[in-house]
Amino acid sequence: MANTELPHVTVATVVPREGRFLMVRERSDGLLVYNQPAGHVEPEESILDAAIRETLEETAWHIHLESYLGTYQHVANNGISYIRHCFVASAGNHDPQRELDQDIEAALWLSADEIAGLQDQLRSPMVWRAIEDYVAGNTYPLSLFKL
Repeated sequence: MANTELPHVTVATVVPREGRFLMVRERSDGLLVYNQPAGHVEPEESILDAAIRETLEETAWHIHLESYLGTYQHVANNGISYIRHCFVASAGNHDPQRELDQDIEAALWLSADEIAGLQDQLRSPMVWRAIEDYVAGNTYPLSLFKL
């Protein structure tokens, strides 16, 4: 039977710094997985604001959005469809005293090679696809968003 639930609108950020990317190690359905800082857009929240908020909540890093990476779609094993808006951001200040979201075990800086080695532990195929697109230089201006 097909899932009749509406797609989930989510955001994610690719935050590069000194040859590494800001990632999170989190619990999802009882498994330990790796992901970009990501999450759901809240009601009446802009997609841009959601990306900034989710990154701060999951990593304790303040960021500045630089560009848009793309829209990604994935249907999870449970049949839920996710529409992910992914951004590129620069890292600003870190707040090490800030408590991370409860499912987040750690915020980590990993190289593309390290992330590639975690393919079977990535939260979804969208995680690696975003890294590939960033490395390929496939970015777009934030002015695409009409708020």
